Amino acid sequence: MTMTAMDLVAEAKQHITEIDIEEAKQAIATDLILDVREPAEYAAGCLPGAINIPRGVLEFKITSHPEFQYKQDSKIIVYCQSGGRSALATEALNKLGYKNAVSLKGGYKAWLENGLHVSKPESA
Repeated sequence: MTMTAMDLVAEAKQHITEIDIEEAKQAIATDLILDVREPAEYAAGCLPGAINIPRGVLEFKITSHPEFQYKQDSKIIVYCQSGGRSALATEALNKLGYKNAVSLKGGYKAWLENGLHVSKPESA
């Protein structure tokens, strides 16, 4: 049976933890924040303190990135534009041993819609 991208996302969401905006607001000061959107999306604005590793290269880059290396026990909030890529990314992170990774329900879009602060990355 062939699956669509949305089928894959729905399946991933059955195996991960999603948090809502209120939970993310409480945790953003202490947890690692991982933006899995594309670099151009990230450059246009991101959650405060977010580190960008695009979804397409996540599995190859996460364990060698200085902010995530040897931090499989750290709490990580993963987000994308609307929650699909972050669900897939969170599932992949869990499989790589990052057991405290959670996906932000609604993603960056939900963050903006709630009128919350966003940043411009320093490198942008």
